[in-house]
Amino acid sequence: MPAFLLPLKERRISPLKTLLPLPPMFAPLRPLRSLALLCGLFSVQVDAATETPNIVVIYADDLGYGDLGSYGHPTIRTPPLDRLADEGLRFTDYYSPSPVCTPSRAALLTGRYAVRSGMVGRRGVLFPESHGGLPDNEITIAEMLRDRGYATAHVGKWHLGIHEGSRPLDQGFDQSFGIPYSNDMDGTIPNAHDRSGDAEPDPAFWNVPLMRDGEIIERPVDQTTVTRRYTEEAVAFIKSHRDHPFFLHFAHTFPHVPLYASPEYKDQSPRGIYGDVVEELDASVGTVIETLRELGLAENTFVVFTSDNGPWLTKGLQGGSAGLLRDGKGTTWEGGQRVPAIAWWPSQIPAGTTRQFASSLDLFPTIAALTGSDLPGDRIIDGQDLSRLLFDGAEMPNRPFFFYAGRRLAACRYGPFKLHRYTTPGFARPYSDLIDPPELYQLGLDPSESLNVTGDYPEVIATIQAAISAHESSIKPVPEQLYD
Repeated sequence: MPAFLLPLKERRISPLKTLLPLPPMFAPLRPLRSLALLCGLFSVQVDAATETPNIVVIYADDLGYGDLGSYGHPTIRTPPLDRLADEGLRFTDYYSPSPVCTPSRAALLTGRYAVRSGMVGRRGVLFPESHGGLPDNEITIAEMLRDRGYATAHVGKWHLGIHEGSRPLDQGFDQSFGIPYSNDMDGTIPNAHDRSGDAEPDPAFWNVPLMRDGEIIERPVDQTTVTRRYTEEAVAFIKSHRDHPFFLHFAHTFPHVPLYASPEYKDQSPRGIYGDVVEELDASVGTVIETLRELGLAENTFVVFTSDNGPWLTKGLQGGSAGLLRDGKGTTWEGGQRVPAIAWWPSQIPAGTTRQFASSLDLFPTIAALTGSDLPGDRIIDGQDLSRLLFDGAEMPNRPFFFYAGRRLAACRYGPFKLHRYTTPGFARPYSDLIDPPELYQLGLDPSESLNVTGDYPEVIATIQAAISAHESSIKPVPEQLYD
């Protein structure tokens, strides 16, 4: 194994001048099989009492790496999430699979890069007029768990399609409640999305529906009420399935712009409306966790909290913070995809902080392992089972992580290094031309990606480029879903 991939305690040479022989595992396609076999070695054995744990995934929208108290924000107050981080496992190097909404959500639910399902394209995300959606031949966490006898519910933002085959009830969920796409869509004025960053956005600018099980129950939705109503729905689902294993996918609308808070939270945060919204979201998480405690379900429930991508920095004060990371949403710089993440399961996951790499791609295989579900054998699953990391704090096998800008593979992280082939700031288009030589950053020393060290590590570049070639050879053409 190249020395730069070894755990720090095993290194015997300076990480600044590590030589990197090209690993034989990077022969085309072989790394995919090798990683799959290796992941299988780390399946977890759980007690009979926890062999069918409840699963709760709480997903924020556009929450930045630096937006929580436990991740260093000085003025946004997030005591429930901070407590969750204190009691659970807090990740410092956790990634969303995409810097924008639709592809990251598809990847989380399937464990596969969105390019494999066609949930990428020139528009970036699905829009109300889009004809595509998550293909019905994809297998989601909800479908996998429903086959295991779980009750399944989606609460909140969907953004994976509104047509037959791609809706929540088509993708394994028994029930759904929320909005079908982003809250800045369905504009009633030209270019309404340009007004979404207003400090006091006029609710008449959008006509977004609230839906239950595919039927519109309110249009436009009163956005000042959605966090509260989502939370009530989530709590009701948990209470009604307290005696039955369940999967709750709770995908918040906020802090995606336009920002609205309920009267109880409006004008309460030193950070302004953005802080109001995040603090209300934080309280929602606290309500869900307290419900689990009160019902005696906490010790049999695996909870993950994370975000779909980084903060929308081009929205100014209505956007969040990536902390010391570079840039934000819409970019493949660290601020676009490295996000807060907390895993919590009392009596099962020891409290602590991990600096090991992980991503939302890993939730599918991890949940499969925790619930005794079989991974599909007819497709590539890009994520890795994190059981040994979660329960034992064990060092996980290193693997490359690929940053996609639409269909374009823009960057790759492997070990402490990240190589950029294309870059762009914010939502600027087009992406840069192919960078030759590519830019290389050593994230452990330089998480802000400010010092290009390409000239110092030709062997690192060769290793990462081999990983990219192997991965790209595994991508099969599929119909693009993000078209009009």
